[in-house]
Amino acid sequence: MIEFDAQQLADRYMAQWTTPDATERRTAIELLWAENGVHVLQPPAEIRQVAAELGFGHSTLEAQGYDAIEKRVARGHERFVRAQGFAFRARPGAVRLHGLVKFGWEAVSAETGDVVGGGLNILVLDDDGRIRTDYMFPGA
Repeated sequence: MIEFDAQQLADRYMAQWTTPDATERRTAIELLWAENGVHVLQPPAEIRQVAAELGFGHSTLEAQGYDAIEKRVARGHERFVRAQGFAFRARPGAVRLHGLVKFGWEAVSAETGDVVGGGLNILVLDDDGRIRTDYMFPGA
């Protein structure tokens, strides 16, 4: 595995969500992610509750490959950054353990600077230091 700084990786990861230019966002994705990488999201509690009421044992959401991840990141940007005025940033203290990186993140009001949310990500990396699997836990 190549050497890298876990905090810099976390910062680059969070930057992809706030990049307004679609071409720059796609470039960031291709530099961060393995070609067949998977983004796995634990949905909000209300979605998990509805899924359970419908008899689903789990309700994880997944996007796999550059195109699907680009669509996921673009939709997140549209909804949270452009429409609601949030910015995302990695919290200090990202840690690496072999091929894993764990870090917390915050959603911040661009207008007031107030933290309005956050979560936890665990990244599983390939031998080139690219994201093979991203486990995202909003609200953690």
